[in-house]
Amino acid sequence: MRILSVVGARPQFIKLAPIATAMRGRAEHLIAHTGQHYDELMSDVFFQDLGIPAPDFNLGVGSGKHGAQTGAMLAGLEEIIEGSAPDCVLVYGDTNSTLAAAIAATKLHVPVAHLEAGLRSFNRRMPEEHNRVLTDHSADLLLAPTQVAMDHLAHEGLAARSVLVGDVMTDVLFAVRDSLGDSAAPLPAGLVPGEYYVATIHRPDNTDSPARLAAIIDELASLDKPVLLLAHPRLRSLAEQHGITLGRGSIIPSPPLSYPHLINAARNSAGVVTDSGGLQKEAFLLRVPCTTIRPETEWVETVELGWNALVSDDLTRLASTVRRPAPAPSDASPYGDGQAAGRSVAAILTAFGG
Repeated sequence: MRILSVVGARPQFIKLAPIATAMRGRAEHLIAHTGQHYDELMSDVFFQDLGIPAPDFNLGVGSGKHGAQTGAMLAGLEEIIEGSAPDCVLVYGDTNSTLAAAIAATKLHVPVAHLEAGLRSFNRRMPEEHNRVLTDHSADLLLAPTQVAMDHLAHEGLAARSVLVGDVMTDVLFAVRDSLGDSAAPLPAGLVPGEYYVATIHRPDNTDSPARLAAIIDELASLDKPVLLLAHPRLRSLAEQHGITLGRGSIIPSPPLSYPHLINAARNSAGVVTDSGGLQKEAFLLRVPCTTIRPETEWVETVELGWNALVSDDLTRLASTVRRPAPAPSDASPYGDGQAAGRSVAAILTAFGG
């Protein structure tokens, strides 16, 4: 059986790593990289760090407006699918690459499997929400990470196509965490374990408004410990346009870290501040308090279990929320046992292996 994985952004590379391992000896696995994230730190380095095979195809699309980017990927992926003739196209998460691959495969009558299906923010301002809903409703097999995701799919009439497999990013995090062990892996210069915070900000709702971004930076700068702000080039560019200085007060701006270094920095921190989807969950799995600068989260279990707090409308609450005490210890495992990739591949082979 030939399976074509389509990826193009940082979270998808992470999800691809355990899937690629689980595919070995069980199916012919091809990888198409759309190039949606073209910065080396956000793409090529993840293949190296996580031991992912080099892509068989690379579209090199790069950044751009949603319509232009998705259209370019759709055209390129159509040719790749026609040329490689896969038995199944596997798409990951909720990016423009996900939607473009799902549409291209569906139009060519090639079965689609969607990994991380069923997540919902119910915020229609998020491009990711449209991508995930449209992909779920066009896919033939829905690989859900949680029971909450399964419930969403059932509510939308998709239960017959859905399988609960667990969260593949949990697979990767457990592997990276275990490889780090208890050793004192180096932290960015000047940081002391337990005496700093890690922050990431990238969503347009938080960065495109000068007043909102300034309010977020003001709160981070006022915190009682150093804040390692992992600033993507887009954030740096917008801050400069808005006349906002990132490196002030408690904030230490830094380029994004490779995945193992990010996990090491997060697990040794006093807390995480983010608007990312993946980092919320990674903080929970590491049992590090997280503050999410959004009005909602797809990973509702992190909030229900007390490890994640949402701050959005009243940003003056941000610093005090970050400084809150850690919750009581918990052994809850809503995201699975770290074996989701094997179950996902087995479900694909059962569904489409003939």
